[in-house]
Amino acid sequence: MEKVEAEVAGEVGVAEKKLTSSSSYRYWVREAKADAAPLPVPRKIATEDASRLSGGALGSVWNQAGTWEEKNLNSWASNRIKELLSSLGTLEFSGGSAVIDEVSKCSGDAFLVTVRNKKRVGYTYELTLKFKGEWLIKEDKKKIKGHLDIPEFSFGELDDLQIESRLSEDKDLSSDDKLQIRKDLSSFLAPIREKLREFERELKDR
Repeated sequence: MEKVEAEVAGEVGVAEKKLTSSSSYRYWVREAKADAAPLPVPRKIATEDASRLSGGALGSVWNQAGTWEEKNLNSWASNRIKELLSSLGTLEFSGGSAVIDEVSKCSGDAFLVTVRNKKRVGYTYELTLKFKGEWLIKEDKKKIKGHLDIPEFSFGELDDLQIESRLSEDKDLSSDDKLQIRKDLSSFLAPIREKLREFERELKDR
């Protein structure tokens, strides 16, 4: 029995010695030599180098695989929508005319996503446009102001675009007058839709 215990104790001692030796060796490897190669220092890539490295691939130079990259286009999109809709010009109706005075609300998001080296764009917006116009009401020309509200719409949904009108001052207008004015204002829908189609085309080319 004493002989077996001695043999076991001897084996444990050998194992501890090996473990100590192994740990010491690993620790020595972790502590690299003083003359080891230094870590690489980040360097800004010049424009011409970036173009050469990208090789015409979509997305950033660091994302050559094109796995996933999203770019925020809110600033450009909001400014471009305002520019396009402010250039609509005057619309003539049978009983008057109106013009878009200002894009008072342009709220939403636009983005460009690169997935598997393929580009996808998208946006979601809601708009409010101020208008001013002049209508012939009971043989008198009356200046009328108000707002055109366009509920939330997204990329590829322009066929479903809707427009809702609000008149700033309508106390002196009859129900028939209001109905006619709102009908006239709905004529803005087609040119607004066309301007937003132009915006979508430009967004695709970004």
